Formats: sequence, structure tokens, C-alpha cells
Amino acid sequence: MKELAYPFDAEYIIKKRKSLKRTLLADGSKRLKKKIAVLGGSTTNDIVVYLELFLLEQGIEAEFYQSEYAQYWQDAMFPNEELLTFRPDIVFIHTTNRNIAQYPSVKDDKAAVQALLDGEYAKFEQMWTKIAETFHCPIIQNNFEMPFYRLLGNRDASDYRGRTHFLNALNEKFYEYADKTEGFYINDLNYVSASYGLTAWSDPSYWNMYKYAMCVDAIPYFSFNLSHIIKSVFGRNKKALALDLDNTLWGGVVGDDGVEGIRIGQETGEAQSYYEFQTYIRSLKDLGIILTVCSKNDHENAIAGLNHPEGALKPDDFIIIKANWENKDRNIIEIANELNILPDAIVFVDDNPAERAIVSAQIPGVSVPEMDGVENYIMTLDRNGFFEVTTLNEDDLKRNEMYKANAQRAAQQAAFGDYQEYLQSLDMTAVIDDFLPVYLQRITQLSNKSNQFNVTTKRYTPTEMEEVFASSDYIRLYGKLVDKFGDNGVVSVVIGKKDPADPTVLHMELWLMSCRVLKRDMELAMLDRLVERCREQGIKTIKGYYYPTAKNNMVRELYGFFGFDKVSEDEAGNTVWTLSVDTYESRCHVIKVEDNTAIK
Repeated sequence: MKELAYPFDAEYIIKKRKSLKRTLLADGSKRLKKKIAVLGGSTTNDIVVYLELFLLEQGIEAEFYQSEYAQYWQDAMFPNEELLTFRPDIVFIHTTNRNIAQYPSVKDDKAAVQALLDGEYAKFEQMWTKIAETFHCPIIQNNFEMPFYRLLGNRDASDYRGRTHFLNALNEKFYEYADKTEGFYINDLNYVSASYGLTAWSDPSYWNMYKYAMCVDAIPYFSFNLSHIIKSVFGRNKKALALDLDNTLWGGVVGDDGVEGIRIGQETGEAQSYYEFQTYIRSLKDLGIILTVCSKNDHENAIAGLNHPEGALKPDDFIIIKANWENKDRNIIEIANELNILPDAIVFVDDNPAERAIVSAQIPGVSVPEMDGVENYIMTLDRNGFFEVTTLNEDDLKRNEMYKANAQRAAQQAAFGDYQEYLQSLDMTAVIDDFLPVYLQRITQLSNKSNQFNVTTKRYTPTEMEEVFASSDYIRLYGKLVDKFGDNGVVSVVIGKKDPADPTVLHMELWLMSCRVLKRDMELAMLDRLVERCREQGIKTIKGYYYPTAKNNMVRELYGFFGFDKVSEDEAGNTVWTLSVDTYESRCHVIKVEDNTAIK
């Protein structure tokens, strides 16, 4: 819904919020259902209203608990029965500089200011610890916006007694905590307020009349920014860019103007804008965002344009280049298929409104931002938060290399008449073993991001995954696959829980795999190792469960393929399967499997 994408009209959203919600709920989309507790230091009703809209647009249907006005501390430290029963999936603490109990006085010495700072921070850390212990869920905490007046003028930022200095120091303590704490995220209120305009944002009349910590028109922008963190935590980020070329990555039409005639580089303001946009896109690639081209062009002209000496992007930066005269919606579907991702994981970037309209109409779920003026391109992509970073691990940073290696594998596959011979030629080695602490973040990330090859789509918070890791009630396996083209990283996770009433039965809670290693028998290697672990621990029967979603139809018959017997199926398509461990014979013969001792 373009009304809820940046750049949006906040006044329109405020006016039409009820009709926007009705439209979203009537579109038939299957959404994740999540519970969000909002513990506020100021009035939060409108924050929740607009947050609900943005989350619906991003595929999450949220139920909310709100603390009473300014009762965030009490609810966190002494949760009432309603909040305990609510059992939130995420807790958001909405505090602002209005909630600072005491600021330094110009008469204070450094020791007194430090004591004040330490005391203010300790209150928050105590609260975060209590929430984590009580609810075992992710926490989002605002940092602090700058004060709307400066008693010391410009010196307020550098003098230890200044409010600006104090808030900056407190923010730094928050950042240090976030850096070392899994499942804790900072909502950058300071940036959003500065971007909006601090004078308008901090208009005291809204606080005095309504106890709003920001002006009413700013609330949608605040909720929009907050929604990025929530949808990222729950695996709703985009994964890839499909980029037009002419008048998108450079000025002009390469087929008409020639390489020498396109505008990019340092010669003019327009050329610099295109160069800066290419630089921004290249930085997204460094984050692990998959880059592809979707352009109506002759292939050779597209390659020539990408090889422009003043450009920041080169052909090798792209995993797939679709430069042809096919309809762009068809090319995007092909890109998704070749990458083994769903189309709704793609952001289509094109300066042409007609092309954008066609793609929007033909491929529901693909994000198609309004690209109006090259000088606005970076801001449009950045503010929409398509690729919000809540975790950043080694596999993320290597994602483009992994997909490039997949393209090499596909090329080699074409040279083989026999598929098993092709698999043998890959020289695959997998480490499949119990979880290691170093991989817990990636394992948790996979549980929240994998949608297609995921039989239950059960999601785990970092705290929940740590509890699984620490418990002897589970058999846990992760799979890391390497072949002659490169390291695919951690690509599969299996979690089974032992039946407390019958220790010979294992119930599968999670079975997932990254789609980038489909059809390489990794799932069979995981099954072989799982059966081996079950035999070691006296388990005779494995019970598998499939719960259908809008995206996981590809694994509807996975357990049947594994050799399980179907026990039951209900009207919703939920199925239960069983496997006898004693009669199972190993299935994977193309992957050499090692244990954790192989990890250097």
C-alpha cells in the first residue's frame, strides 16, 4: 500500500487511519500474529494506532498491551496479572527525555554528575534485566532525543553539566548495553526527531495538553521507524534489489546515448547524484543484500553501462542481470526462482512510474517504492527500512559470495547428464552437530527468516533459543555446508524435543533449511545425523509435524519423502508423521559429514 510507504503523507494517514486498517485487514493476506507490550513514559495510544497499520502492511498482525500513563517502570518491575497473562512476543519501552528524573545542575561537580548518570542508567538496566527474566522476549528501547533548549548554549554539548552532554552520555551507555546483549534493540528516537525537526517535534504544547512526547504529526514517522525493528526481528526484511538501469543507476539511456553519453561521475550535480546512489547500493551489497538487474535493454548495452569508468557498480556486483525486452514482472519472477526466494523478498527500483505500476499490479508483495528524482533515491530506500539491520553476522556479510557460488554450481550442473554425478562433483562437506554458542545468533536468525523450507515455521527469540541450547530435553542439530565453490555457512536447523512421558519418542519442533542449498541432499544428511543421535539416546520413534502457511507448501510432503508414515491430517492441512528409527537406513551418499571437531 503506497500510502504507508515513504515518502508518505502523515496528515492523510492520521485522517484515514480507520479506512486504511479496514483495507489492510480485508486484503486476505496471511500474517504473523504477534503480541506487543508497549510500556510508556508518555501517552502511547496514537503510537499504537499507527504502529498497527505499518505492521499490517509489513505482514504482521499485532495485538497490543499498553501500560497506564507513565507506568512503564511499575509494569516492568512489578508486572500485573493482565500483562503476565498477555505474554508478549516483544516489549517496547517508550521513554523520552521527558522521563529523565533529574538532570545535572550547573553547580554540580564531575563526581556528582557521574553519580547522577550512573544512577539513571542503573534504573534502566535493572528494568531490562527484569523484563528479560520475566518474559524471555526481545526488548526495544528508545534512546533519548536532544533537549529542546540549551541552558549553556553551544557549550551544552561539551560541558559535563549540560543536558545535551548528559543525554549523549546516557545514550552511549544504552548503545554499549545493546552491543553486548542479544535480543535488545535501540529505537533511534534521537535520529527520527532530528530528521523530523527538533523544534516542531518537541513543541511543549503537546506535552502540556496531552502528555505526548512529540507533536501529533510526527507520530506516524516515529511508529514507521519503530515498525522496521519489529518486522526485522520477526524475519520480514527484504533480501534482494531488482534494479532498473537507465535513469535509475545512471542518467540517460545507454542504448540511445552510448556509454559516453550517460551521466554518472563527478562532472555535474546530476552525475554526482547517480554516483552517490550507486555507492549506496554497493554498500547494501556489503551488508549482504542481493543485487540484481531488471532492465529493458540489450544485454551488451547494459554490461557496457555497468562498466562505465566513473560508475561505482560493476557487472560482478550483480548475481543476476536480466537485461532484455521481456516484461519486468516476468523477469522479477524469474529472478526470484533463480535465487530460490519468494518474490515478496524483492524490492523493485525503477524511475518509470508505468513499469512500477505494472509490477505492483502483477506481483503482490514485491515492494515498489516511488523513485522521484535521483537526489531522493537514497533517502527513499533508506527511510523505507527494507533491509533494517537487527543482526549482522558472518553469513550475512558473505551472502552475495554465496549466491555467486550458486550461479557457478548451476552452470556446472548444466554440463552433467546425471544429477547424482553433478552432486558428487561438488565435493560437499557438511558439519552437522549440536549447536555451538558461536552460531546461536545465526540459528535464531534462520528460525525467524526461513519461510519456504520450514515445516512448522516456529519462531524463537534469542532467549528461547538459548534455553533450548541449555536444556537436555532436546536433540539439536545445525548444518554448515561447504563445497568446492565456497562456504554456504549455517544453512539448516533441526530441533526435536523428547517426550517427557515416553523417552523413546522425539517430537520435531523445527526443521528448516535455507533455500540457497535446495536439491543438494543436505536435508538427507541432516536426517541421517538426526537418526544417529536418536539411536545414541535410545529414541525409537520420531514424530514430525507439518503446519501449512502461505509460503511453505514446498515441504508439505517432506516427511513422506524422508520415509515417514502419515498418521493424521486435519481440515486445515496440518499433518502428523512417524518414523521408526530402528528400520531407517542412511539416505545421503554425496556429502561427507563431520562433527564440531572439524570447526577450526
